[in-house]
Order: sequence, then structure tokens, then C-alpha cells
Amino acid sequence: MTTERREPPTTADERTMLEGWLEYHRQTLAWKCEGLTEEQLRTASSEPSELTLMGLVRHMTEVERSWFRRVLAAEDAGPVYYSGADPDGEFHFSPADSWKDAYDGWQAEIDHARRHAARFGLDDISEGAHARTGERYNLRWIYTHMIEEYARHNGHADLLRERIDGATGE
Repeated sequence: MTTERREPPTTADERTMLEGWLEYHRQTLAWKCEGLTEEQLRTASSEPSELTLMGLVRHMTEVERSWFRRVLAAEDAGPVYYSGADPDGEFHFSPADSWKDAYDGWQAEIDHARRHAARFGLDDISEGAHARTGERYNLRWIYTHMIEEYARHNGHADLLRERIDGATGE
């Protein structure tokens, strides 16, 4: 699989711009994971960190699920990888866990996110609330937060990828 990263439009309305940047960052994370073996995708940055590319993808699966399904759409969608007993479960793998399953699950959550977001305007307030704070958010805030979340983790992915095979890039 080859990820095609599309540059966001340079002149567009606000929603198109926000969606363009979010897609760009989603594609960037996929691109950072391309061409690596299962073992490389599970390789931690350095002790004692548990940060891995596969873990980042699983983390972003949880983030997409939380913001678009639980908060925006008030869907009863529990966690996929973490639990009260293992709050960092997305970074803890069993031998049965695979990159294909992690990637497919992430893409499924992105599809859910797109469908839910399509029902809302940028100023529309979420149907659900944040589990810890009880706050509700408009779609604009969620898009902006998701862009920030991906951008931060794509920086981590850059460092992980460089450590694994020396590949660097924007």
C-alpha cells in the first residue's frame, strides 16, 4: 500500500481547510508507517518509553473514536485498546495483535469520524460531552484539536521512523 498525501488547499472555505489539514495529518501518520515490518512497527523509541508506530496508530484510533463517536455523536462506543486496568493499552501488544488489525481499525474509526462530522456544521455543538469534564464542543474545536493531536504525534512518528531505518521527511 502506498499512501498518497494530498496537500491541503491553500485557498478554501474554513471547513474545507480544516478537513484538508486533518486528512493531511492522517495520511502523514500512515506514510510514516509504510514499508516497515511488523517488528519495526512494534519497536519502541528507547527505554523506558513504550512509544511505537503501531502504538501511535492504535492511540489515534482511540482519539478518533472518543472525539467523533462519543463526544460529537454521543455514541456509546467503549474503548478498543485501553481499560481502567491498563490505561495505556494501545501501547501494549500481545502476540495476536497485528499491524493489519491496527491499521484497519484506525481506518474504520476515520470512516466513522467522517460520517459523523458530515452531519454537523462547524458551529454545531456536540451531542455528547467529554467524559472527564462534561464539556460539549463545536465541530470546529474538535477539528482543530484533532489537527493538533495528529501534528504532535506525527512529530513522534518522525523520530521513531528515523530511529528504525533512518528515513526522514516532512
